Amino acid sequence: MWAELLPVGRHSGTGGYRRHAWTAADAECRAWFEEQARARGLAYEVDRNGNQWAWSGDPAAGGAVVTGSHLDSVPDGGAFDGPLGVVSAFAALDLLRERGAVGSRPLGIVNFGDEEGARFGVACVGSRLMTGVLDADRARALTDDGGVSLAAAMEKAGRDPSALGRDEERLSRIAAFVELHVEQGRNLGDAPIGVASAIWPHGRWRFDFHGQANHAGTTRMEDRRDPMPAFAAAVLDARERARRSGALATFGKVVVEPNGTNAIPSRVTAWLDSRAADPAVLDALVAEITRASGAEVVRESFTPVVDFDGPLRDRLAGLLGGAPVLPTGAGHDAGILASAVPTAMLFVRNPTGVSHSPEEHAERADCLAGVAALARVLEDLLAEPVSPSPAR
Repeated sequence: MWAELLPVGRHSGTGGYRRHAWTAADAECRAWFEEQARARGLAYEVDRNGNQWAWSGDPAAGGAVVTGSHLDSVPDGGAFDGPLGVVSAFAALDLLRERGAVGSRPLGIVNFGDEEGARFGVACVGSRLMTGVLDADRARALTDDGGVSLAAAMEKAGRDPSALGRDEERLSRIAAFVELHVEQGRNLGDAPIGVASAIWPHGRWRFDFHGQANHAGTTRMEDRRDPMPAFAAAVLDARERARRSGALATFGKVVVEPNGTNAIPSRVTAWLDSRAADPAVLDALVAEITRASGAEVVRESFTPVVDFDGPLRDRLAGLLGGAPVLPTGAGHDAGILASAVPTAMLFVRNPTGVSHSPEEHAERADCLAGVAALARVLEDLLAEPVSPSPAR
């Protein structure tokens, strides 16, 4: 499976992946998922929000255990972020079938659409729509850098964007969701597998710095209304404020207009990604960066702190021999689903700590340990129902 998926969407120059939502590379990944489902005799379906599902047993029976992740990527991303969870889900099912341990309760494997948000700017679109966190009208109106809307992109890919929205019927089927993911730091140490405790609150903010376009070779320095210095100062300011507060702040995407070598920019638009363990620290940090920048700022997405289901988390750690339990600063579909169903995450060790990069890596032995751990967890959950928290 890994060898089949590895070439899809890989850029020959960078070695990174460009599997953006509703593109040709995404379609190839989705076709691969369907082939894996049908090859195993699983019931295959695509939900109203474009997420793919493969089912062992009847999902309508309810009480389902679901696992999976996503197949899309950030620009020039690595091979493991997302796909490892989907490949491991199919491999874990194969292990359970070899043992005769699938049982009668439904088991689902899911590929959530547009988790990275690389094309339309909002992360976890498929799971956000499914849970109602993202408004359907807003989702349809999202546009990529070329001005193509999410609705138009879905239509071109053969999907109906008018059906987008919270999927109460599908959510009611799920008793527990477990997502396996490569760890995106070096926090596991000598342990090949870990269990997530929480996801830091995080969000994306758009900063617009306005100026006046002019000639780079004839306009005196004192006559310039150049927005680039303000943007540069904001980058350095955000980095220093984040360092002092123990948080994270990154300007990772920037658009310059008119983007000419010999032209003073008229506008610089930049996107800030910021995260912190404490919501109050994050709020204060972004407010300080905003005030100091002098820019027009719009919050485009935000995810509050996510504490994964405590009993489920402890159950998984116990099943895996006391695997380390750790928080993460990275967002995941599991974090979105946590508001609706009991949810947990498993991490596979990343020896370099590099992620969202072609250098992202996990050793084969650790990946296989992840498959074995996921199979162990699924077998246990399939044998004994999970009781939803009263808060849900």
